[in-house]
Amino acid sequence: MSVKSFLPASCLLIIIGWGGLVAVVMVMLPTLGPRWLFFFLSVLAITGTALPIVAFLNRRFPSRPPVTSGTVLREAILVGIYVPTLAWLQLGRALTFPLALVIAVGLVALEWLLRLREKSRWEP
Repeated sequence: MSVKSFLPASCLLIIIGWGGLVAVVMVMLPTLGPRWLFFFLSVLAITGTALPIVAFLNRRFPSRPPVTSGTVLREAILVGIYVPTLAWLQLGRALTFPLALVIAVGLVALEWLLRLREKSRWEP
């Protein structure tokens, strides 16, 4: 599994996500529909941006058993969900640094538990 294998999906997500975000921010009024579109497109944009970084980190620091492409994609999606969640909390002025830290620790713990489950699967 190389980083190059994730580049087509990453480029597609980046183009759709960041291009759509530019259109939403520049053209549309911040009503309910464009606000949800902003969150959806920001998930795509951040996931596409994080995908090659996560793939590189998993290649640089291998684990046993080796990660699959689904694991790399799941980790990039978790990063992609984290940033719009912070933006949503900031919209209601509820975001604080300790809350952002708790959410990050929760997502890392979720990923750690999923990786632990993958590691414990018995395959003859």
